[in-house]
Amino acid sequence: MALGLFRVCLVVVTAIINHPLLFPRENATVPESEEEIILKMQAHQEKLQLEQLRLEEEAARLAAEEEALERLAEEGQQQNEARTAWDLWSTLCMILFLVIEVWRQDHQDGPSPECPVGDEDELPGLEGAQLRGLTLPSKAALERFSERCIRGATADAARTREFVEGFVDDLLEALRSLCNRDTDMEVEDFIGVDSMYENWQVDKPLLCHLFVPFVPPEPYHFRPELCCARRPVPLGRQGYGRIEVVRATEDARGCVCGKTTLGEDMLCLLHGRNGPARPGSELETLLCAGGSPYLDTLRVMTWFQTALTRAWHRIAHKYEFDLAFSQLDSPGSLKIRFRSGKFMPFNLIPVIQCDDSDLYFVSHLPREPSGETPASSTDWLLSFAVYERHFLRMTSKALPEGACHLSCLQIASFLLSKQSRLTGPSGLSSYHLKTALLHLLLSRRPADWKASQLDARLHELLRFLEKSLLEKKLYHFFIGNRKAPEGMGLPEAIRRAEPLNLFLPFVLQRSLYRKTVDSFYEMLKNAPVLISEYSLHIPADHASLPHKAVVL
Repeated sequence: MALGLFRVCLVVVTAIINHPLLFPRENATVPESEEEIILKMQAHQEKLQLEQLRLEEEAARLAAEEEALERLAEEGQQQNEARTAWDLWSTLCMILFLVIEVWRQDHQDGPSPECPVGDEDELPGLEGAQLRGLTLPSKAALERFSERCIRGATADAARTREFVEGFVDDLLEALRSLCNRDTDMEVEDFIGVDSMYENWQVDKPLLCHLFVPFVPPEPYHFRPELCCARRPVPLGRQGYGRIEVVRATEDARGCVCGKTTLGEDMLCLLHGRNGPARPGSELETLLCAGGSPYLDTLRVMTWFQTALTRAWHRIAHKYEFDLAFSQLDSPGSLKIRFRSGKFMPFNLIPVIQCDDSDLYFVSHLPREPSGETPASSTDWLLSFAVYERHFLRMTSKALPEGACHLSCLQIASFLLSKQSRLTGPSGLSSYHLKTALLHLLLSRRPADWKASQLDARLHELLRFLEKSLLEKKLYHFFIGNRKAPEGMGLPEAIRRAEPLNLFLPFVLQRSLYRKTVDSFYEMLKNAPVLISEYSLHIPADHASLPHKAVVL
């Protein structure tokens, strides 16, 4: 209807515009005849009809295009709905496939003798108060075992420490005499760490671990970088750090130009306008990774072994025994061999102090608490051994006389060592036992560690370890532990870091976890027999310390 009205109006307007009375021709002297006017009006009418047809065709085309667009939109919506449904079904099928695959891996080797059929995370005992498979000996048997085996080993440890420390003093002094103070590393006095200096080692042979800090010659110094100080921290890297070798003239933290913006007419006398080019030096070439200012653990190991060899050759004539490296992958794993056939191992570990704290960067340890392997040779393991020794000493002052905390750790370590010799090593180490004890010492009252409560505390330590294994969670005692004593002087970055799970490898390695759980429960089953047998007989060990070593 609107189109019809438009047509009528257009005709009327055209007729009015072309009416001769309203708009006479300027040059016309004779009025046009009526026939001519009619002919012109017919011609205009034909033009209007043609225009009308064109407009109708255009309107029809637009309507068709609009309908096509609506149809395409509906089809696109239907395709999106179909694609969403397909993605949902694909995701559900993938999840179902993964569940079936995990179930198949858990059951392809058959159930473990100590674990019922089912997923390994559903091992019994997580909620129970009793350890599965453990019947501890009586309190009298534990005390007899501690008296005959533990205290005797402690007396041997004192004599071993005295002998090793005297020899290492002489060896390091010889090393210093061979070093060039202007170009070589400066070796500092050793620091005794670990079980021999915490009075809880019982395994034979007795083994001393000694940290040997070293510092670079002037004008160099070490700048440590803690991985846990960065956000976010890479998975499993909280227990590592890097060490940058920096020249005094390149340390921007000690220069004004690193703290402010210099004008165009000002020049730093230390760094110049564009900073100095970093020329290669013998120190950087010897100890740093290629093309990097960071210390390389492998190169440090090689340097340390070479330095120890030269030092021993200098003083070998004074002693009536031989000195050799016992492990090639450890830089300072040494062994003294006496002419009688007896031997004495000890570890000299090159370390770098982290600023002014008791935290040290270690190139290599026989055991790595984090359970991870370094991503590169510039990753250095963080050692809290000195802090652990200080914590045990500080805690012992508040405990009752003759407290049983170290006896608990010694008995548990003894059982783990014997089980490892029976069934081979597992993912559980004495460092995990010590970490569990440190957590219990922090949570328990001092009065709970009386000597008369040895059986209760040992049972609690093993139960804590079992619960941690079943949950696959045992957190580092210092990294990210806000409950750690503030008076110990831990770096703030360590306290603020995310907690480090020492059992993270069990989450990633299912076969290792199954072997560790089986070995743990086997250890609990054998505990009464081992304790009873060793309480009656102390086996002779060829690794014990000779009563007298000859020094010429």
